[in-house]
This record gives sequence, structure tokens and C-alpha cells, in this order.
Amino acid sequence: MPSSREPRLFCDAMLAGLARWLRAAGYDTALAPTASDDRLMLAACRAEARVLVTRDRHLAAHADESVRLVLLDVDGLDAQAAQLTAALSIDWVRAPFTRCLLDNTPLHPATPDERARVPPRARDLPGPFRACPCCGRVYWPGSHVRRMLSRLQQWQARARLARDT
Repeated sequence: MPSSREPRLFCDAMLAGLARWLRAAGYDTALAPTASDDRLMLAACRAEARVLVTRDRHLAAHADESVRLVLLDVDGLDAQAAQLTAALSIDWVRAPFTRCLLDNTPLHPATPDERARVPPRARDLPGPFRACPCCGRVYWPGSHVRRMLSRLQQWQARARLARDT
């Protein structure tokens, strides 16, 4: 389970895909709405003690020392994940699939009523089955989870290799 020392993140709208993967890894990751005001994003980072993750040089230039930030200057999800890992020591397999990918809320074990909403063919999977108390979305360990976990594990392995070299 996550520790209180792990960074709470705030991704700008350009990094929505990366934010989803950070949530998949279990990181508390807020996502700015499209066309967010820079001042409001910086204020939110200060108020919530979040690390700003951005590709926007203009936004980064307006952040003062009260906002910790990581400016990503690479294209592509794999490269961005690697650069963020180097900057913040991201552990991609720390607590996978414990947060809602849509709204960032911590998931809870699915109740029997929530499990009943899972497609019939998936109900016999070994679990875990989790649900979001905010949006009601139910998560189960289907093939999409295996594919996502494989990518998280690849990013973690690359980070380990980079540290060891």
C-alpha cells in the first residue's frame, strides 16, 4: 500500500495518458481539465502539496519555489514514463489497480451487488474485483489488466536497469 512519502501528482491536460498510467500504478494523480488556467493549476498544486508534471514550458516558468515540478521534454508515453521515473523514482508496480483510472479515487473491494455488474464471463475470474465509490465503475482482472500490468512491469524493469548502469 502507498506510503505518505510518495508524491501526490498533478498532470496538465497534455499528459492525460500518463496520468491514467500513474493512477494504474496506484499514484494519487490529479489531472487538469483541458484549457485550465495556469494560476489555478499552480494554486491547486500548492494547496494540495502536489508535484506538477507538465510539458508546458510557459506553465513551468510561472511556477515559483513553492511548487515542485517536473518538466517533461520528451515525446511518447514510454519516454515520458522513463523521464518521470528518473525525476521522482516512480515505482510502477507499487500498488497497481488500486485507484480509479477515471477520477483518481481509491478503490474498495467490490460488494456482491457491484460484482453482479461484471460481465458474466468475467465473474468467475479469481479477482480481485474492485469498485470506485465515486463513479461506481467496477474493475476486474481481465485481459486489459494483464496487458496494462505487463507494461507497468516493463517500465519498472527499465527503471531498474537504468539505476543499475
